[in-house]
Amino acid sequence: MDWLPALWFILIAVLWCGYLFLEGFDLGVGMLIGLGRNTEKRKRVLLNTIGPVWDGNEVWLLTAGGATFAAFPHWYASLFSALYIPLTLVLVALIFRAVSIEYRGKAKTARSLKLWDAALGYGSLVAAFGVGAMLALTTLGLPLNENGDRVGGPFAWLTWYAVLGGVAVVAFCWIHALAFVRLKTDGPVRERAGTLFTRWLPLAVLPLVAWVLIVLLENDSAVGWALLAAAALALVVSIATARAGREGVSFIALGLMLATGVAAIFTAVFPVVLPSTLDPAFNLTIYNASSSPYTLKLMSIVAAFGVPLVLAYQSWSYWVFRKRVKEEHIPEAHHPEPIVK
Repeated sequence: MDWLPALWFILIAVLWCGYLFLEGFDLGVGMLIGLGRNTEKRKRVLLNTIGPVWDGNEVWLLTAGGATFAAFPHWYASLFSALYIPLTLVLVALIFRAVSIEYRGKAKTARSLKLWDAALGYGSLVAAFGVGAMLALTTLGLPLNENGDRVGGPFAWLTWYAVLGGVAVVAFCWIHALAFVRLKTDGPVRERAGTLFTRWLPLAVLPLVAWVLIVLLENDSAVGWALLAAAALALVVSIATARAGREGVSFIALGLMLATGVAAIFTAVFPVVLPSTLDPAFNLTIYNASSSPYTLKLMSIVAAFGVPLVLAYQSWSYWVFRKRVKEEHIPEAHHPEPIVK
């Protein structure tokens, strides 16, 4: 079945897009809490916006990685071995971030509370940067030889493309979080998020636009250019509706901009899954990096039942916790002892 590798290439692109959309505002809210200037009450408001959903959103990262491992083992092996150091840092950052979410409410001193906030903020920042760098190198290339092995030292991956991808995802997560906070809060937190969102949205998406443009210029694709035009239109709609106070439409339009931008990137590089910057003959494609047809067929059957269930459950979770959070909803922090300054 020659179409199965193409199907799983599309599904993996969808998984990464879903991760950037759902986990994007989680990581951005973490940066707002840990690196922004807010009162403790407002930090707890922000934390409560993602409290019921953040751990479910992280499943998209595990699923994307697992699907890559199962469907395209050579892609997975070359990418993850070449990026061993940055992806280890991403893993450590995600661990610190998850622990800080659970434990910051148990802090007994002002110093420990600041440490948990820093773990949340920098953990979110490093995770977003690392994922962005990995995706940029996946689409723009690594120095791979004919065996799919990285050529160069342990930091051969640290290129301008990696930095661009990292900055693009960090900036998108931050602006996406502001759009999400506008939807999920009310009062001063909502007003502040709205001001920052409308002011910085055009600038925050510039690195992402640059990434898409570089990919399209290196891999000319008529469909990719059409998708980029659709992304630009969605961005204009998001900006206009944000200034008009239509927060829901602005949030959806920003998500459509992300989806069409990611689609433009993956469409342009198809069928290459990992380009080699040494020689195009060393590129990994959906054909020389994929699993056997039997494996892909079995995965497709499982995904046909599992993916709709996951989507239905997550949609239900968001519906249950759809109400806005206000400062007056947040009770006073309970500690066995007062926090020591």
